[in-house]
Amino acid sequence: MAEKKKTTTARELHSEKVLILDFGSQYTQLIARRVREEKVYCEIWPCTAKPAAVRRFNPRGVILSGGPASVYDEAAPLGPKGVFELGVPVLGICYGMQVMAHTLGGEVGHARGREYGRAHLEILRRGGLFHGLSGKSGESSDVVWMSHGDKINVLPKGFRPLARTANAPVAAMADVKRKLFGLQFHPEVVHTPIGTRILENFVRRICGCRPIWDMKSFVDYTIASVRRQVGKNGRVVCALSGGVDSSVVALLLHRAIGDRLTCIFVDNGLLRRNEAEEVVRTFRDHLHLNLDHVDAARRFLRQLKGVVDPEKKRKIIGREFIKIFEEEAKRIGKVHFLAQGTLYPDVIESVSFKGPAAVIKSHHNVGGLPEVMKLKLIEPLRELFKDEVRIVGREIGLPEEIVHRQPFPGPGLAIRIIDEVTDENLELLRAADAIITEEVVKAGLYREIWQSFAVLLPVRSVGVMGDFRTYEKVVAVRAVHSRDGMTADWVALPARILRRISNRIINEVRGVNRVVYDISSKPPSTIEWE
Repeated sequence: MAEKKKTTTARELHSEKVLILDFGSQYTQLIARRVREEKVYCEIWPCTAKPAAVRRFNPRGVILSGGPASVYDEAAPLGPKGVFELGVPVLGICYGMQVMAHTLGGEVGHARGREYGRAHLEILRRGGLFHGLSGKSGESSDVVWMSHGDKINVLPKGFRPLARTANAPVAAMADVKRKLFGLQFHPEVVHTPIGTRILENFVRRICGCRPIWDMKSFVDYTIASVRRQVGKNGRVVCALSGGVDSSVVALLLHRAIGDRLTCIFVDNGLLRRNEAEEVVRTFRDHLHLNLDHVDAARRFLRQLKGVVDPEKKRKIIGREFIKIFEEEAKRIGKVHFLAQGTLYPDVIESVSFKGPAAVIKSHHNVGGLPEVMKLKLIEPLRELFKDEVRIVGREIGLPEEIVHRQPFPGPGLAIRIIDEVTDENLELLRAADAIITEEVVKAGLYREIWQSFAVLLPVRSVGVMGDFRTYEKVVAVRAVHSRDGMTADWVALPARILRRISNRIINEVRGVNRVVYDISSKPPSTIEWE
């Protein structure tokens, strides 16, 4: 007889955890993502966290992220005092390894040859972090991803080198007795194939964490948390766009508080073709949620008139959304909470979040919020990545067509028009975007691709149609592969699909006479053009 699987309680869900201290790396969220793939709960705190708070958190292990600084710079962040005396395993990654070496008496200096990109790692000592990574005569050579200009010149007392590369004599180090480890390379990125195994070894074997963090447990925990936050009589409005993020939030809150939730769907005039009708049909008619449909297209377009700067667009859209939600909440009466589908990538790109990371751009549901807002925020997905949200969606019964829907930016088509947002530009972009989606779906590639869409460029080009000269607009086609939106690579769409997309756009979208394909990756580019 099969053994019945034990259900994880909310208290247990956070009992075995890893703390990640962020020193400003854009990859910090990826470390968290990899830890969660091992079904272990983790949190990201700033490297400026108070030592007492770290002790109270009581982690099973600590990971120090990378960062842009050098440890010998003036005012370089070195993390909370006493982190290496907590008595729990500590793993330093890139800058985090240099912090470890510097703090414990080693020497860090400029590398003679900087390493950026792929490097071949020679493992000197197996076991521990490198458990299960086989090699001949106790050594092996693996590809890892480097991004550093400094190196360890002198190891701290008690440390031994574990691996090296051509430009880094100490590419990994350890004081096994104190369970302190350092990696000069980034195990969290996909460009380090052995990275998943290394992090598994640290989290599961060295820290001893049990795999009890999963999305079913997250659903139970979140529902209970929302009930506590809202109380017995509280009412919530939910910003619903019809995308997977806001849809998951809506269903989670509906499970938590039932009819005390009202979903507000704002048609801001920046949606794709037929999108408003589809959202209303799905959530009001099929899922039977309380849905307040607000047609505010003209209102948003008036606010965006003459605006070209992308940051201004985002902030205008964010502020206008909040105004509408507050107006609707006042009309509904006795509403004190606003729920929205903010995710990890939204947060890290919007603000210097949990560490000195560089701001990339504002997101309407983070950077666009006014400083004073009457409604209290509920953001149950704020710590999740997109693929985790999809798992939650399946867990709570969200329709598959929404679970697998490609991400769509909160500011909508406004940031895919690299120019002023006008009715004419919107209609051109909607038509081109619909053609791309139709062709990608027809080719059976929709679920394989993270995002595929059109961008309307602020240039005109000369063309010939029939025997006449044309001087019309240019559309860029963008298609990328990604796991979580933090990094992305362009999709090598088959030539036959690109040819058909190009032919259809030029023939069917009046006002466009040229189509180009974007072959930029993230980084250095972002997925969206604005």
